[in-house]
Amino acid sequence: MKDGGRLAAAIDVLTEVDTYRRPVQDGLKEWGRRNRFAGSGDRLVIGNLVFDALRHKLSLSHIMGSTGARAHILATYALTWEFGVDGLVAALADDRFAPEPATAEERARLESADLDGAADHVRADVPEWLWSQFAAAYGADAVAEGQALARRAPIDLRVNRLKGDRDRVIRRMGHLPLEPTPISPVGLRLPPARAKDKAPHVQAEEGFRKGWFELQDEASQLAALVATSLAPTQVLDYCAGGGGKTLALAGELGNRGQIYAHDALKLRLAPIYERLQRSGARNVQVRDPQAATLDDLKDRMDLVFLDVPCSGTGVWRRRPDSKWRVTENALQGRLREQSQVLDAACGFVRPGGHLLYATCSLLPCENQQQLGAFLARNAAFEPVSLGERWGALFGEDAARPRFSEEGYATLSPATTGTDGFFIGLLRRREEG
Repeated sequence: MKDGGRLAAAIDVLTEVDTYRRPVQDGLKEWGRRNRFAGSGDRLVIGNLVFDALRHKLSLSHIMGSTGARAHILATYALTWEFGVDGLVAALADDRFAPEPATAEERARLESADLDGAADHVRADVPEWLWSQFAAAYGADAVAEGQALARRAPIDLRVNRLKGDRDRVIRRMGHLPLEPTPISPVGLRLPPARAKDKAPHVQAEEGFRKGWFELQDEASQLAALVATSLAPTQVLDYCAGGGGKTLALAGELGNRGQIYAHDALKLRLAPIYERLQRSGARNVQVRDPQAATLDDLKDRMDLVFLDVPCSGTGVWRRRPDSKWRVTENALQGRLREQSQVLDAACGFVRPGGHLLYATCSLLPCENQQQLGAFLARNAAFEPVSLGERWGALFGEDAARPRFSEEGYATLSPATTGTDGFFIGLLRRREEG
């Protein structure tokens, strides 16, 4: 396919996604099923167009004076991908499967690309109903935070200390432009692909199959490093999901102690078994929620790690369609779920032990405010400041997150170059 046909296909997919509020991957898969003539390269470019259009949906709508899929896709090709108006006109003229040629008004809007007078939430590409929370949390930096969330994300890898070190992985994967992550001592980063380019398929690498590394954003790595800096010997990963944090904890603890991996849904735990085998982790016990209880762990854990379900606002770089599908009702449901998880999990912390609460959200209602409400009803716990120990953990020159008054850390693309992520550390007071 030529670019004109790809533009037409992207418009069709985005129209369906907007109309039916369906996940982009489902829309792309259905388009591919109906159009089997399209090759993998075509599907890649079409997907990239759609995802990038969604990343900048509000600002492109303002520039083009239209909320339609056509306007978003044409502007993505000309502006975000930097082919310019001339490049777009040529692409539309060079293919009989292309959309209609750009109108005089479309060309004029693309040439001016004017955001003057746009509201802050439009310039930030943040849904209007969420903007008050962004503005309250980030003040004068709120627009910059939103704009950083609208860019493509890099690919971050976590080196598995059980099977090697960062230098070894770099040497063995020298064909890729890997660089050490700025903060995490076990992280490696690949820059985001540009425009039509394809990101490397790192899961096809020998190192991945042999367990030398896992895909994991640097922010998640930092949460695990904070947790293991407490030198726990008994750990409960209460919302383990597919096991990413469990594997990171096992690697940092060097297979010492005991980690219990639990999740309320058995299906979410399914990937953990293969990943554990590949990683060489031997200090992990998976607690199947249908086959075992956690009663024997009450009041025994040095650390309870809670990476709770959340709105996902911090990972909009990776899932831009979720930005426009999240609803106020869904957010309220997440808030109730987080509160319930906190109340259920805190009973496993021993006196003097710690609870680490994490989300991939940038919304204060899911983070500082959620922990504030928990502490108000649980006098046995107190906050532990991460601000006082950040430099000691990661170096005095390391980028610093935003720290709340209590010392909770909020990481973001704009401040730390990571996904949006919240880390709050609590300690259970000693009895008596």
